[in-house]
Amino acid sequence: MDRSLEVDQHKLVSAWQERLPALMDDGDSFSVLADNGDPNSLLIHFNAAGHQGYSLDFRCKYVDSREVAVDLLDVEQSGLHIDERSDAVQQLAQQYSRQIHECAQALQNLTNP
Repeated sequence: MDRSLEVDQHKLVSAWQERLPALMDDGDSFSVLADNGDPNSLLIHFNAAGHQGYSLDFRCKYVDSREVAVDLLDVEQSGLHIDERSDAVQQLAQQYSRQIHECAQALQNLTNP
């Protein structure tokens, strides 16, 4: 059975924008954009509250209608690119990656009807 994603990308972005805030920590903010280069991917930008101005960019690619692959694309601190290998950044990246996976699961009624 083919489990390819058959959801309009803009509809998916809207669903993510509605669902993701419920999974996030207070004060954190985010944006979700369609990846114009890949109709099965979303670009998600997080601004971490109180973590020295960290922001992290992820690509969330739907491998199929039930599974996503999450890649950390970029980390900035106060607008400057930084090394993502520090403990603080790794903890944030793991937290946000988990939230992305939770959001994808919560939206399975849309992506895997």
